[in-house]
Amino acid sequence: MSRSALVGNVTAMLEDAGFVVSERCAIRPKSFDVAARRGEDTLLVKILGNIDAFDARTGAEMRRLGEYLQATPLVIGLRTRDEELKPGVTYFRHGVPVLSPDTAMDLFVEEVPPLIYAAPGGLYVNIDSEVLADARQDRDWSLGRLAQELGVSRRTVSKYEDGMDASVEVASQLEELFDAPLTSPVEVLDGAEEVHEARETPEDPDVDPDDEPIVAVLTRVGYEVHPTDRAPFKTVSEDESDHDRVLTGHSTFTKTAEKRARIMSSVGLVTRTTSVYVVDEAPRDSVEGTALIEEDEMAGIEDRIDLRDLIMERAEEEGTA
Repeated sequence: MSRSALVGNVTAMLEDAGFVVSERCAIRPKSFDVAARRGEDTLLVKILGNIDAFDARTGAEMRRLGEYLQATPLVIGLRTRDEELKPGVTYFRHGVPVLSPDTAMDLFVEEVPPLIYAAPGGLYVNIDSEVLADARQDRDWSLGRLAQELGVSRRTVSKYEDGMDASVEVASQLEELFDAPLTSPVEVLDGAEEVHEARETPEDPDVDPDDEPIVAVLTRVGYEVHPTDRAPFKTVSEDESDHDRVLTGHSTFTKTAEKRARIMSSVGLVTRTTSVYVVDEAPRDSVEGTALIEEDEMAGIEDRIDLRDLIMERAEEEGTA
């Protein structure tokens, strides 16, 4: 299957599951292919045939954007090396959860979350420690008796009841012994942090020198500005006091800039952000909802409310044209 077909299939699956899906980010370099939202759940999705192509730099960017846009970064892929991804299993690459298309369909369409995750050494499940302890005590078994049944040490059983996860084989043994479900699902939409070592958000990349005047204005009017590395926009700016977030682009106005502005508008619709593209000369007020502001005009803005009003005014003027 070509990557383009795979992207189309995944997009269609998300739409069938009730997600609003952005336009594909068909520009390079790019950290994600589409943004998607269903209710309060927002995703930034990278779609790959071989997940080994997902590098650390892209993973770091997706994790940063997930933090700033209040979204879950997610990779959907077909295989790793020469092996297809197993259904029902959550994998991880550079701190980002990875699912096969079948696993993603089960999660988003059938609402059946994965129970298994891959980690160094094999496949594991999240044991519900309280349910396990209750089941053992109801059976009136000691830690030693259960350890003997499983062929492990008493200390290992104690760790299971303290919250340590178990291999798929051990989990299967436990459920067979007690004839009850003892596993809990992998919470992919929360980043699967309960089964994956949480990592701090990577530091922002350096600001492009060409963008420093724009970043200076955004900072002066009260935004916390986060430069991006490989996104269709140059910065994500946020004001936590009123949850105001703005995507910003900056370049000479060209066909490529117009395309970026259109993608920014589509991503902004999904992530509930506004967007502005700063250009040398603006041929019109906006591009499908992304306001166009000239560099001289941007330099003269002194107040965050004035900037927001200008962005809204430009977007509305296009809508009524």
